[in-house]
Amino acid sequence: MRSTRRRTWALLAAAAVVAGLLAPVAVSAANRAGSGASAPLAPEPEPSGAECRTSVEGSRVIAYCHNPYPTTDLVRLHTECERWWDVDADGGAVAVQPGRTVKLEDRCWKEVGSAWVSHSVSP
Repeated sequence: MRSTRRRTWALLAAAAVVAGLLAPVAVSAANRAGSGASAPLAPEPEPSGAECRTSVEGSRVIAYCHNPYPTTDLVRLHTECERWWDVDADGGAVAVQPGRTVKLEDRCWKEVGSAWVSHSVSP
């Protein structure tokens, strides 16, 4: 009975080793066989969105956004003030038409902590 049990374990171990050695070969062969019939790649999205330059001078924030692309971009200026009692602001959305430049402005009572522009391309 012991020899049958040993033989079974030996055969199982040998089968596992052979399967482990053959798996990479089978995967490589499958990749080579399917390389000619690959699915087409997804199209690259067209570039869009305005380029914005933001500057902070004292308590004022000014951002100029220029849109060189053929789609309209909606931009919003966000200002975070340094002082806890100073009100942070999120400006309204402004449409930047193709080939146009817009000026966005905001301010804090005291120092500006950070300022950024968010984008959303309109259809």
